[in-house]
Amino acid sequence: MDKIADLAQLISRFAPVSGMSGTAVPRLSLIRADHPSAPVPAVYEASLCIIAQGSKRVSLAGQSVVYDASSYLLVSVDLPLVGHVLEASPAAPYLCCKIDFDPAALADLLVTEQRVSSEKDLPVLAVYPSDPDLIDAACRLVKLLDRPETIDVLAPLVEREILYRLLTGPHGATLRQMGTVDSHLNQVSRAIATIRTGFHTQLRIDEIAAASGMSASSLHAHFKAITRMTPLEYQKQLRLQEARRLMLAD
Repeated sequence: MDKIADLAQLISRFAPVSGMSGTAVPRLSLIRADHPSAPVPAVYEASLCIIAQGSKRVSLAGQSVVYDASSYLLVSVDLPLVGHVLEASPAAPYLCCKIDFDPAALADLLVTEQRVSSEKDLPVLAVYPSDPDLIDAACRLVKLLDRPETIDVLAPLVEREILYRLLTGPHGATLRQMGTVDSHLNQVSRAIATIRTGFHTQLRIDEIAAASGMSASSLHAHFKAITRMTPLEYQKQLRLQEARRLMLAD
């Protein structure tokens, strides 16, 4: 049986009902949907998303990407996206594993790398063809849920392998920017963290620029180039998503 089918079986077993499930493996979530969904706004953390079955459309500021079991999604900064499960049924549910990136693990791995990070503003939302070795590592990470006593020791090793395979793949430049403190992508990530922490308060560009290590003008330019929106537009998206969440909770 091929690895993507193995991954689908594992996700189906550990996520038996629709929704997103956190797991005992740090930064690993499993997602299942038994039916196509309406477009759902949500903040996606910087992460790797691997679909084992079904398909999904993800949209950001007018840009949409579709991915399925033949590809995977890489999100390199926290983004307010709109997700739309396209293919799913009770007999063949949408199944996905999401692995959030650990900045410390990525930075540690970069210490062993000799390549210089590019200063070019790179795509923060992209789909790439599936890599069998990456799928195999994802299977091993999910399978650790069968033996919880091994997670503390083995999960960091498998996670490091996944990061290494991403670094040596077609998206390596993006991963290097994520883990390089003075890269534009890393600086914008710090700005985003500041905005998310105080998204309900008045936005002060000077404070966000200081937190990111950029000037206000440089922050504005690179923030928009990377996220396709200004810091103020980003904050508005967060507020809209929070308002929607509260409305659904009532």
